[in-house]
Amino acid sequence: MPQLIFLPHEDICPEGAAFDVEPGTTICDAAQQNGIEIEHACEKSCACTTCHVILREGFDSLTEAEEDEDDLLDKAWGLEPESRLSCQAVVGDEDLVIEIPKYTINMVSESH
Repeated sequence: MPQLIFLPHEDICPEGAAFDVEPGTTICDAAQQNGIEIEHACEKSCACTTCHVILREGFDSLTEAEEDEDDLLDKAWGLEPESRLSCQAVVGDEDLVIEIPKYTINMVSESH
């Protein structure tokens, strides 16, 4: 079973986190099931970029991004070549090291 390793994020998971996850689960769903509240303003419908994450390890184990996701990622804050929308990135068989960017383009968050 692959492991998701979240690097520390000042607000969302200050200590970082690591947990096993079933292949076929999205990064966003797995994070939420394990107490990491990744923002997802569009309710995981691939219509915003608030769930943007950067894969520091394991990027190539994910299925390729669809065109809609690629188009949205162009608008994400801090875009890198290994960026994905966590609501669309499906966990495969390899461990993933994930960084949650410090900012999103969402100026209003329901959690504040």
